[in-house]
Amino acid sequence: MRMFFCLERRIQRQVFHQGPFHCLTGMLRPSNSSDHQSESARPSKNKEHPSRSPRRRREGKRSQRRGDDHKQLLWEMERRRLPGQHEHLEPSGSSCDTAESSPKRRAHFLHGPYPATHFGPKACILPNPTSVMHIQDPASQRLTWNKPPVNVLVIRKIRDESLVEPFKQLCGFLVEEKQMMVYVERRVADDVTLSKDEAFGSIRNQLCTFREGYDDISDCIDLIICLGGDGTLLYASSLFQGSVPPVMAFHLGSLGFLTPFKFESYKTEVAKVLEGNAAITLRSRLKVKVVKDMLQRTGQQPTCRETQQEHNGLLPHGHTNSEAGKVTLQLQVLNEVVVDRGPSSYLSNVDLYLDGRLITSVQGDGVIVSTPTGSTAYAAAAGASMIHPNVPAIMVTPICPHSLSFRPIVVPAGVELMIALSPDARNNVWVSFDGRRRQEIQHGDCIKITTSCYPVPSICCHDLVYDWFESLAQCLHWNVRKRQARLADVSDSSDTEN
Repeated sequence: MRMFFCLERRIQRQVFHQGPFHCLTGMLRPSNSSDHQSESARPSKNKEHPSRSPRRRREGKRSQRRGDDHKQLLWEMERRRLPGQHEHLEPSGSSCDTAESSPKRRAHFLHGPYPATHFGPKACILPNPTSVMHIQDPASQRLTWNKPPVNVLVIRKIRDESLVEPFKQLCGFLVEEKQMMVYVERRVADDVTLSKDEAFGSIRNQLCTFREGYDDISDCIDLIICLGGDGTLLYASSLFQGSVPPVMAFHLGSLGFLTPFKFESYKTEVAKVLEGNAAITLRSRLKVKVVKDMLQRTGQQPTCRETQQEHNGLLPHGHTNSEAGKVTLQLQVLNEVVVDRGPSSYLSNVDLYLDGRLITSVQGDGVIVSTPTGSTAYAAAAGASMIHPNVPAIMVTPICPHSLSFRPIVVPAGVELMIALSPDARNNVWVSFDGRRRQEIQHGDCIKITTSCYPVPSICCHDLVYDWFESLAQCLHWNVRKRQARLADVSDSSDTEN
């Protein structure tokens, strides 16, 4: 019960760190001096008996406090029910006063209303403090800066000469007008076209460079600006295996589903973002862990070089778990994890587990585990539905399954999926993460996938709903067809004939 009380206090403290919306609709009971006076004036029900020993009196006080804490938490759980439901637990004071003093809730919430916890006159859900969650309304997610941003990472699509001029304009604007430190990849700064441009030389000398896999810049970047297509955003996500800075993506590539900004007005758009109060979309990522049972298969320990390599300073590529004797690889994936049969001509045969329980076996060309952001990528080509990025879910899509009834499924974001080779599989499979780091999966290996706690905050051009449907229409031509002509005379329709 002591832990129960600590969880309650921790939940109450979290209310003040979730913004004004959650402070208004939080779970804290308003303090009222009259209530305290009435409580003190009211005679105590558990009056101490003079014949009781001090030990029994202390135990009685503890049990009384535990009961009060439990009633308080039950009352707080009731506060989160939908308006208009039958009240089972009433706080002190009249209900009319409580209704008048409590602020009105938002009429529009993208995650839907809080579900009812009472079912009929007698059934309800058992109150559980661990089930209390504070979810911010996605429509109210706005970017703000605790301190003015100073360091900006500019990612440019390589091997595209048409982006050299926009890159120079953006860097000149950030360095000369905004007085900011610009970070670029070394191979971008060493571009031959930029080296020959003498006018850009002064700005080029002020650029900070880094190399992927060697330099860790995850703790010094305040803002990311992408010039190119969707691949630049995926690359930016791969550079930050922990917390990701806000990403502003300009549409200068081929598809541009994830890049809502137009470069023609880059000065105005960048200035708005630097001022703050911009709408953002939190694109969830997948935390993927590849476990290779090296000891069982080869009986060898990984080399010292493998155990010393690090990826962005977070998790070594060849990290060895001494307890289980396994080598693990952990990555953050924005789009999807693809498991396919590789160069083999046989069907891939993998088992799919959900929270440790076998769900099904996938027999076909492979399986795609994607985020809502990745539902418009490879998963859409495989026949999956397209999910808005703010929907908390994980999509499982088979690739050419040898079954007519195997349809794509959507599972809750909090589950853990595990993919492993079936014992009777004829061949190994291959796995890739956002199209990169492709490797072979053999018998005894497994892939564990769950939702990461580090999303990608993608800055919206208008808002998170309009930008998504605009991308569906402009990039994928969603529901585009020739309009049906209107009838010249409605009376000629066959529906009106007798």
